[in-house]
Amino acid sequence: MDNKLLSDIFKSEYSNLVAVLNSYYGLKDLELAEDIVSDTFLRAMKTWSHKGIPEYPKAWLRKVAQNLMLEHFRRKKTFEEKITPELGARTQQIGEIEITDKIIEDSQLHMMFVLCDNELNKESQICIALRILCGFSIEEIAKALLSNKETINKKLYRAKKAIKERNRVETNLTLNQYVTRLDNVLRVIYLIFNEGYYSSVNEDNIRHEICWEAMRLSIFLSEHKIFPKQKIHALIALMCFHTSRLDARISGEEGDLLYHEQDKSKWNSALIQKGTKYLKLSAEGDIVSKYHLEAGIAYWHTRDNNGKWNNILQLYNKLLTIEYSPIIAMNRTYALARANSVAEAIQEAHKLELKNNHHYFCLLAELYRMNNNIEKEIEYLNIAIGFANKKNEKELIKHRLEKASR
Repeated sequence: MDNKLLSDIFKSEYSNLVAVLNSYYGLKDLELAEDIVSDTFLRAMKTWSHKGIPEYPKAWLRKVAQNLMLEHFRRKKTFEEKITPELGARTQQIGEIEITDKIIEDSQLHMMFVLCDNELNKESQICIALRILCGFSIEEIAKALLSNKETINKKLYRAKKAIKERNRVETNLTLNQYVTRLDNVLRVIYLIFNEGYYSSVNEDNIRHEICWEAMRLSIFLSEHKIFPKQKIHALIALMCFHTSRLDARISGEEGDLLYHEQDKSKWNSALIQKGTKYLKLSAEGDIVSKYHLEAGIAYWHTRDNNGKWNNILQLYNKLLTIEYSPIIAMNRTYALARANSVAEAIQEAHKLELKNNHHYFCLLAELYRMNNNIEKEIEYLNIAIGFANKKNEKELIKHRLEKASR
């Protein structure tokens, strides 16, 4: 049995199945859907190890998950007493409903809005949505939110407890509830994309399927008339620009290529054009969000115009006033080196003191390389390799050390 294919199928279907089951059966027991999906995967492993992966594995998983949920309710003696009549009626109907891609698409977004409940604090909303609906591991959530596993576990526990302690979770949202929760849903989709664009824990730095999933959800969201479109369009533009350069990033035998090393002929011009279209659409109004500014930065990275790096630097400056992040500040220093001077960029980079972050030390090494200080470049690459967690990252840094030592 092809273990990689099996892993890919399970990863892609986990969040889909959890979203649908929660959407149809409600959040009375928040962890029930997760248990059902886990049981589905166990059954698949046992069956497929003997009979092989079926021709339509996703359809197989969806049917088994649906049947397991129905079996659970049939076995439960007190079901009629504990589940509301409305939910009971929907449960009777679910046996006749086939879990289709359209139902999954609707369910995922609907449940994101449900879990982005304003009675939970913002980080708890994001944690529980990433965990339950997106299948993120605790480590992936911690990396995405610049936190640690212990803190994320506590936030998830409190969020689940808060939801359970309420008599019911509101799943029939009003128009106003959808609109007020939009920012947090966009944040969840943004973090999904980031994990695909540069995986925090997966050995493959780029996870194409996650990038496309985030783009699909955003485009689906943009088609709903109830939402203001500017931020959604800006997020789509941002993702299009970044995705356009994915193939050029992985073209080297030694791992990811840096921006200045990429073969521009491998950039996807169709995605760049699509990103430009959505960036223009996002400007129809007076809203300027972090997504607008990041999309602008990504846009200029696809250009070769005079003043390119100065434009990128100014956008980073504005972005830091809207939402400060040490990672944004770190990325800004490279633009500062290209727009102004390397010496100034080195000075600003040292002020950040991002301890334990191998990307930070790699940046310092790159800045010193640009400043023709090979000794310092090697020094910071050696520090970086000590903090890198993934094998491919260590190999990439080793390659740069070898190149610098020649």
